Amino acid sequence: MSAAKLSADLLIQMAKARRTIYALDKNLPVSTTRIQELVNETTLHTPSSFNSQSNRAVVLLGPEHDKLWDMTASTLRAIVPDDKWKHTEDRMAMFKKAAGTVLFFEDDDVVKGMQAAFPSYADRFPAWATQSAGMQQLLLWTALELEGLGANLQHYNPLIDDKVAATWSLPRSWRLNAQLVFGGRAGEPGDKEFKPLEDRVKVFGA
Repeated sequence: MSAAKLSADLLIQMAKARRTIYALDKNLPVSTTRIQELVNETTLHTPSSFNSQSNRAVVLLGPEHDKLWDMTASTLRAIVPDDKWKHTEDRMAMFKKAAGTVLFFEDDDVVKGMQAAFPSYADRFPAWATQSAGMQQLLLWTALELEGLGANLQHYNPLIDDKVAATWSLPRSWRLNAQLVFGGRAGEPGDKEFKPLEDRVKVFGA
């Protein structure tokens, strides 16, 4: 279908469908092949500055997903005080109950290559790469929710960066940005409150 035949209202409805859901389980409503397809498609079609395509993704399923959250729990146990550990332990167990995690990375070698090729914009490329990573995360998160899954986005980087890279033999230039935990919905999102639009949006010239 051509873009001319699509309504922006459809996009807004999809944006509204994307919510943070923490109560997840391992019962996926779609195949893992379909999930990989969504990761591939959103990776290909995420915008990036100068078409740099600096986004990278790793999909962890089943025991590999469990391994990530056991690893994260072990890392945090070494630094979280005893009196605060129960809350952290419960969160790690909650993430582990999900079916999988997508790890999002930015390839620093690509960013450095763009800086060398376009020195006038050198100081902007790191921020632009992060912006592109955020767009990919939003696209995939929304796509998974539209397929009937639930998801939540976490940021335990840089604490787990070295262990992640070593465990899955990833290139040293891949810098971890976020972790999208996904699975079957075992609960619903809470109410969402919005700050007043008049404090967030200004229009001139109308």
